[in-house]
Amino acid sequence: MATHSRYSHPFLPVTRADMQARGWEQLDIIIVSGDAYVDHPAFGPVLIARFLEGRGFKVGIIAQPDWHSAEPFKALGKPRLFFGVAAGNLDSMLNRLTAQKKNRSEDQYSPGGRTNCRPDRATIVYAQRCREAYPDVPIVLGGIEASLRRIAHYDYWSDKVRRSILMDAKADLLVFGMGERPVWEIADRMRRGEKVEDIRDVRGTAYIINDAEMKAHEADPAKRAADRKVVVLPSYEEVVEDKLAFARMSRDFQMETNPGNGRPLAQRHGNRAVYFNPPAQPLDDGEARSDTVAMDELYDLSFNRVPHPMYKERIPAYETVKHSIVLMRGCFGGCSFCSITEHEGRVIQSRSAESVLREVRALRRMGDFRGTITDLGGPTANMYKLKCKSPDIESKCRKLSCVHPGVCENLQTDHGPLIDLMKQVREEPGVKHVFIASGVRYDLAERSPEYVKELAAHHVGGQLSVAPEHVSPRVLEKMKKPGIESFERFQNMFACASEEAGKEQYDIPYFISGHPGSTLEDMVELALWLKKNGKRPRQVQDFIPTPMAMATAMYYSGYDPLKMEPVYTAKGLREKRLQKALLLYWNPEHWPLAREALTLAGREDLIGRGPQALVPPETAAEASRRKQTEARERPERRTR
Repeated sequence: MATHSRYSHPFLPVTRADMQARGWEQLDIIIVSGDAYVDHPAFGPVLIARFLEGRGFKVGIIAQPDWHSAEPFKALGKPRLFFGVAAGNLDSMLNRLTAQKKNRSEDQYSPGGRTNCRPDRATIVYAQRCREAYPDVPIVLGGIEASLRRIAHYDYWSDKVRRSILMDAKADLLVFGMGERPVWEIADRMRRGEKVEDIRDVRGTAYIINDAEMKAHEADPAKRAADRKVVVLPSYEEVVEDKLAFARMSRDFQMETNPGNGRPLAQRHGNRAVYFNPPAQPLDDGEARSDTVAMDELYDLSFNRVPHPMYKERIPAYETVKHSIVLMRGCFGGCSFCSITEHEGRVIQSRSAESVLREVRALRRMGDFRGTITDLGGPTANMYKLKCKSPDIESKCRKLSCVHPGVCENLQTDHGPLIDLMKQVREEPGVKHVFIASGVRYDLAERSPEYVKELAAHHVGGQLSVAPEHVSPRVLEKMKKPGIESFERFQNMFACASEEAGKEQYDIPYFISGHPGSTLEDMVELALWLKKNGKRPRQVQDFIPTPMAMATAMYYSGYDPLKMEPVYTAKGLREKRLQKALLLYWNPEHWPLAREALTLAGREDLIGRGPQALVPPETAAEASRRKQTEARERPERRTR
């Protein structure tokens, strides 16, 4: 049935029959998404769609359309206000390709995990098809792909600098960051009769300007960059030609990401430019008022918390999150390899305890809930309710991290509200287990022994995920991560707390290979630390330069944008494999590459059978197989 009456709430329309069941002849807004339609707040395009519905708009969804023609984009008719276009929860290139630029075996956001359900650079392709379908309908880009490709950016998969995605998609507006505030303002103003081309002052949006408008910004008479009204970034053409200019662009962009003091940006692309309003203000904590947006409102929306019934196969990403609960958004860690801060912001936005408990009760009503909440967290496990001690200081601050090189003296690190909430959730009737699967920020956790005790006693299912990432001080400085000593202190606290709770539990550390600043010698240091501490990591991350991350700027430009000093980076896929092999030195499959890496690093003393060795010597059988492989790979000599 079009109404899907066995569910608590009508699904958003995906067909004309669904629209007719609601008595709708025309939709106000159509959201086009590269993900399958899962009616759950963890799916960004759906969250935006439900939010707009909650604000009184008629909203439909076109999920994973066939992009080879414009016909599927006409399935719901012509929207009255605009198309909202998003690639999905992940950048479409990251979703398809690994760090070694090989096709992934599964698409987590597609039915049955099938691949090829969305195009490469889905935002651009979908926008083009929407324009073909209805040329006069405005197009608003959003989602993480659009957000993190909003300025000229390095694209790892094509190995080149690409233009702002707004230029290539030829859309009317781009919403960057978490989009609830700006998309609501855009929709409300268009409903009141404003034309999309006149909506130029919404925070958290970007649009294209002409040559004359850009020249006016370039002619700003201010002598000091700090006094300019609009920050003019190095042009697309400059950053393509000059890697130092690319590094400067990355630095200048990062300095304007605080909503409290961020200035507008403008970046020339040929005879036009992209103009960026300051970032949107973060959502309010707790309940919403009629004139604002708060975290609680989002999670009180009418979600069925299940995939649309049109799907007969499981959707892997849904299985991961269906019994999890998000407490907050944002991250003030500022890790250079991570884009969470660039997209969600540095200000922590938390839900009220009452909102979280309402969601717990909604989970209990789900037919397949058996009492286990799989995660209680967010981008990090333990930043709930943490904030700057002074709103005035926070609004003026231009630091990119509140915890590096050390925890800021102005940061309130009280874990008390989180501890209280953890207790309340696990005491809810019908709840048997509450696990913390989000990564724990250990430099904050070690400041709260009570939190570590609560974590160990009640919220770990034998293994706890933590991410020290590396051990080399030089590499950790480039990552903007704390020294390994902080992790070791947390390790001891967690081990003692687990023993006190009478539980055998282990921390599972995650590490990155191939990060800017990391040499083979640094990876040898990490491998020796792993062996000394009895760690055999099974899941390691080969660094992927994702758009707009600071580490990506280092990878592409060869410079640290904050210090403007050279930084070494392993760029070849072969060296990246060598670095990863050292992390997996204990696995016989990686011994040949690990031996090669140790030889190149001048550490052949670590190849042997003694207690200090990392890998054993090559056997005769291995040598024979290696020579056969080399012979097959050796190009034939040409005769003249």
